Amino acid sequence: MLKFYNTLSRKKENFKPIKSGTVSLYGCGPTVYWYQHIGNMRRYIFEDILRRTLLFNKFKVKHVINITDVGHLTSDADEGEDKMMKAIKREKLPPTSDSLLKLARKYEESFLDDAKKLNIQSPDKWARATEHIKEMINLIKKIEKNGYTYKTKVGLIFDTSKAKDYTKLAKLKLENMKAGSRVEIDPERKNPSDFALWITNQPKHIMQWDSPWGKGFPGWHIECSAMSTKYLGDQFDIHTGGEEHIPIHHTNEIAQSEAACGKHPWVNYWLHMRWLVLKDGKMSKSEGKVFTISELEKKGYDPLDFRYLSLQTHYRKRLLFSLEALDSAKNTYDRLKNIILELKIKKDSKKTKNNYKKEFLEGINDDLNTSKALSVLWGLLRDQKLGSKEKLELAYEFDNVLGLSLKEIKEEKIAEEIKDLAERRQLARETKDWEESDKLRDEINSRGYEIKDSKEGYLITKK
Repeated sequence: MLKFYNTLSRKKENFKPIKSGTVSLYGCGPTVYWYQHIGNMRRYIFEDILRRTLLFNKFKVKHVINITDVGHLTSDADEGEDKMMKAIKREKLPPTSDSLLKLARKYEESFLDDAKKLNIQSPDKWARATEHIKEMINLIKKIEKNGYTYKTKVGLIFDTSKAKDYTKLAKLKLENMKAGSRVEIDPERKNPSDFALWITNQPKHIMQWDSPWGKGFPGWHIECSAMSTKYLGDQFDIHTGGEEHIPIHHTNEIAQSEAACGKHPWVNYWLHMRWLVLKDGKMSKSEGKVFTISELEKKGYDPLDFRYLSLQTHYRKRLLFSLEALDSAKNTYDRLKNIILELKIKKDSKKTKNNYKKEFLEGINDDLNTSKALSVLWGLLRDQKLGSKEKLELAYEFDNVLGLSLKEIKEEKIAEEIKDLAERRQLARETKDWEESDKLRDEINSRGYEIKDSKEGYLITKK
């Protein structure tokens, strides 16, 4: 049975989709004003494991991720400058809509390139905010018609006091909130938790659209509600995000979506990943404490080294990142790749009844327990009762979830002089000249390679 920890109920629940055999899945995507750091990318690895696990369980999956290219202010509430506008200034570009969209596409492409390097599967739909303004306006109209809004100098505001169980996701204590605790003090706001659906008081904002409430742009929260309901319907199965989304963004998404559509609950399962952190705190673009995938590559790491590191820690636990931890993950992943290469060369077959698939499924179906799934994979590879062919078949099947590209692993290109040394060593072994064989092995090792023997031949790998 597939189980997820549901933030809404604060407990693990058996998963049951709205429509039998089909899962609707929405994930909060990147705001494309800068490069995504590895803390951001860990979240998409988590969502990728979720998607792959659903597919492994034979569900059909309809998956949507948004691209925020307008409306996300520097605070997750209604204050600060639009992050895209701030990026325009940072890069000294002309203050035009063309510049903004060009900038957005630049960082969107960078994000998609990093996702590909990490072997993250693409969703069925990448939904850009700027391409769904009509849907946002129509959703806001429904909310207004149902009596949940009022106007202030900022724009059209959502009245959270009218929302049923507004605090249910984050378990907020609204009585402890003070005026100005989420936004700059606005005397027209009825409640500190109220938020903007449509913003009209920033005439210098580059991206503006006509609306029934005046020329302006959408609030960040309405974007996800509009795009998710457009593609997944008024009620859907799973919504994901980072832990930082719980108290404001996802809380507001629920309130406005249930106000518009009348579905309770709007989403049945909420899954949230905890942060990747450094020793001195959260990884943060604003504070300049970041690593990107490209930066890790420059340091000699394969992006999948970072994926392996991410799989070692459960998504609901904070991942303490260091280069030492990444080195350890890289070494383990390298050993895994070498074992897979050896199995490809051996090709022997020895069938033995085993429970590895059952154990793997139990692990990954227990709220995406990737560390347990990796443990099952290593147990399989070390089992001497199974043949190479059987091990490979199961390893490849498990990799449909883990996403470590095990099928694509190929023997590295070896320098001709190393190949020559290996052939001379093989001849020495065949003639039982063990002294010469050991001497040639040491020479191979001194040049940065290892050689492993089997009855089928030998395997050369870089150290």
